[in-house]
Parts: sequence; structure tokens; C-alpha cells
Amino acid sequence: MQIDIQSNGLVLTDNLRAYVKRRLQFALGWTLTRRLVVWLSDINGPRGGRDKRCKIQVSLPNGRKTVLIEDTEEDLYAAIDRAAERADRAVSRQLARRRGFTHEKLVTAAPERDNER
Repeated sequence: MQIDIQSNGLVLTDNLRAYVKRRLQFALGWTLTRRLVVWLSDINGPRGGRDKRCKIQVSLPNGRKTVLIEDTEEDLYAAIDRAAERADRAVSRQLARRRGFTHEKLVTAAPERDNER
């Protein structure tokens, strides 16, 4: 899986880059995703506040839709964690829709038994 990380308004350290890659491998490593693009940004700059944004774009294989998730938090690592979790759920939903999966298909009727008493 190729992970491209871009930053705007903050320093992209080796530790931060490694954290993002490790977190996304853990969250989305099960998919056949070939490419992820991650944008990390500090919206307000030095003014502070809830302004650290993590945006994740997941390109699904075989011409499927692209999933785009964005999360903003006060802490950049929290934004990365929440965006990774949300991306995992969104990709799962997208793949389930594509397969035509519904929960109703899993429900099987139990064979009726005559009362033997």
C-alpha cells in the first residue's frame, strides 16, 4: 500500500510520518487499497484551538469510488486516529454496498420443528 503524506502549516517529522503510516496500516491494511493520500494541516496556525486537520483519501481498486474522510481535533494525533477509524468504517461500508451485501441475506430461517411432547 502506497501512502503519500502531505502537510500544510506544520512540520512533518519522521516520527509523525511513521505514526501515520503505522496507524493507517493497522486500520486499512486488510483492504486491497493501492494508494492512500493523507493531508495534515494546522488551520489556525499559532492561534491554537481545535484546528489540526487530517484528511484521508482512499483509492479503492477496480474502479470503485474514492473514499474521502476528514477530521479536525485539537491534537493532531487524535485527528489522525479518528480519521483512520472513520476511513476503516467508510471503506467497509463502500465495499459492502458494492457486493450487494445486506444483513437480510445473513438471516436464515431455522427449520420448524414439530412439537414432540
